[in-house]
Amino acid sequence: MASHESFARELQLPFPILADTDEALCNAYGTLVERVAQDGSTSIGLQRCTFLIDPSGVVRHVWPKVSVPGHAVDVLSVLHALIAGKQPE
Repeated sequence: MASHESFARELQLPFPILADTDEALCNAYGTLVERVAQDGSTSIGLQRCTFLIDPSGVVRHVWPKVSVPGHAVDVLSVLHALIAGKQPE
């Protein structure tokens, strides 16, 4: 929690950063996945994904496997389409 608060403060973010310490949110959104290492061992890890949620709490779009380069542009494109009343691509 402290590192999240420090990060948000440092970047002057106008919103809170969540810390899902009990994994309740990760479980609800299905973002914990099994990972297989090169040696064949498995572990549970977080899948990086993005959920676009409207002010009413409705999930409007999901990016299940996020690749950082270009992702912000993709999110803004979908957001602008939704605001314009169009179906995002």
